[in-house]
Amino acid sequence: MSQNLEGSRRAPKMYPPIEPYETGKLKVSDLHTLYYEVSGNPKGNPVVFLHGGPGNGTDAKDRAYFNPEKYKIVLFDQRGSGKSTPTASLEENTTWDLVKDMEKLREQLKIDKWNVFGGSWGSTLALAYSESHPDRVKSLVLRGIFTLRKSELRFFYQEGTSHLFPDAWWEEYIAPIPEPERQDMVTAYHAQLNSADEEVSLRAAKAWSKWEMATSKLYVDPAQLAHVEDDKWATAFAKIENHYFVNDGFMRDGQLLEKQEIDKIRHIPCIVVQGRYDVVCPATTAYDLKKVWPEITLHIVPDAGHSAREPGTSKLLVEAADKFADL
Repeated sequence: MSQNLEGSRRAPKMYPPIEPYETGKLKVSDLHTLYYEVSGNPKGNPVVFLHGGPGNGTDAKDRAYFNPEKYKIVLFDQRGSGKSTPTASLEENTTWDLVKDMEKLREQLKIDKWNVFGGSWGSTLALAYSESHPDRVKSLVLRGIFTLRKSELRFFYQEGTSHLFPDAWWEEYIAPIPEPERQDMVTAYHAQLNSADEEVSLRAAKAWSKWEMATSKLYVDPAQLAHVEDDKWATAFAKIENHYFVNDGFMRDGQLLEKQEIDKIRHIPCIVVQGRYDVVCPATTAYDLKKVWPEITLHIVPDAGHSAREPGTSKLLVEAADKFADL
């Protein structure tokens, strides 16, 4: 485990912006079609980027963690997210559907094995995929470890982060929920997010989304929360996230950290980058992963929260990807 305060404060060495040389739509079921893109070197080392949420979608900046001369960079929007259709659909949308989608995409792109890179929910999906298909994974770079245990969900949505943000952000998050229903916020939000009343649903979606966005960085600029007002984005983000969380990720509590599951991937080189002050996915989960999988390299960034875009975190993520570029 390492901490480097001086290094974490340096400007991140992100790669310059690039455009994809291939974009496409992949029909993965009778209902769902995924958007995907490929950039970088067509003959490079394949890497797949797994976005967070679930429900967030990818962004052009997500390509910048990877050396475009060495990597064949694959981004895709998970079911219901980003440019994938139908937007915000909860039907046929589970962790294991997404794992199957990754295999379909890998086969579509004629990739034998790829490096897997994911943060927050992306780390959850990366672990679920790797434990399902360990023979298809060259390396793992993970950030803000999240394994969907009940204790993790309770800390962020019920009681934990609320002790650090008791003021405006928390007050706005609980406001849509009547006081008698606040003993189980995830379930209460599920009812409102799926209300037939669009006004009720949208208000809940924006409040749910703002709570996460407002607490994701050590220093949050309120101006950076403007995208929460995007109705389409907030609806997909909140509805899909809540759908997964109210269903416990469609897995056993703690499944991804079970020894028999970790044993399947123990041979895969793995680097984890974790913000010390991450209140969305607290460092205890990354440390629990380290305890059951001591072979991983765990970097705890002493001056970072949850976001991948904080300087110390992004710098270490780029360095981790660079380390595996020639794998």
